[in-house]
Amino acid sequence: MSDLAGRRVVITGAGRGIGRVLAAAFDAAGAQLALVARGETALKEVAEGLHGDPLICPGDVRDAAFNDGVAADMVERFGGVDVWICNAGVSPEFADATETSPETWREIVDTNLTGAFLGARAGAAVMGAGGRIIVTGSVLGHRPRGGLAAYSASKSGAHSLVAAMAQELGPRGITVNAVALGWFETGVGTHWRRDAERSTAIAEHTALGRWGTPDDLPGVFLFLASAGSAYVTGATLTVDGGYSLL
Repeated sequence: MSDLAGRRVVITGAGRGIGRVLAAAFDAAGAQLALVARGETALKEVAEGLHGDPLICPGDVRDAAFNDGVAADMVERFGGVDVWICNAGVSPEFADATETSPETWREIVDTNLTGAFLGARAGAAVMGAGGRIIVTGSVLGHRPRGGLAAYSASKSGAHSLVAAMAQELGPRGITVNAVALGWFETGVGTHWRRDAERSTAIAEHTALGRWGTPDDLPGVFLFLASAGSAYVTGATLTVDGGYSLL
């Protein structure tokens, strides 16, 4: 599972947080990478810590032409795409839905949901049998939380997108899955982790009694990108330490 030598992998949101952790893990597994994020400087910093020579793709995942361009660049550089990880995402500060501006709503939904759709669409266009599309979801997508309406809605939509696209792409031998993450000490959870009261409450609401660490992240993504997951599609795999059980 951890040997993905030669697999051609696109990771969006690779400039920080979860994407940065995934970039290191897939690089160590021997994959050929394209790193996608808005900031070129951050992507170059990530690339400097890798063993391989990744393709650097700064741009906005909400732009269809940009996603298509990343796919075209992968074909030119590596001959195709085997895995597309739709990981780019944003989260707002905690606020009631009635206090969430239309602009904030659009930014979150456009990045987390539309961005995933456009990336999956671009990847599927250049994939052959054995291709993998993986979307970073959230436990908040199937257990929404007050104060995070836009984020919860975007992740619920992403889970549904995965189920629909799995049916459409199955005949081509392409699998589509989501990873519903719980509370991690990186990515969008970083801000909440710094809040002692909320941090403690989340840990106490988790079966394992702790937040997820970066070491807890890559395994399921590596599995879904590997030959071992060939018969897994349309699934949302929950990685939350048991948060959704309590």
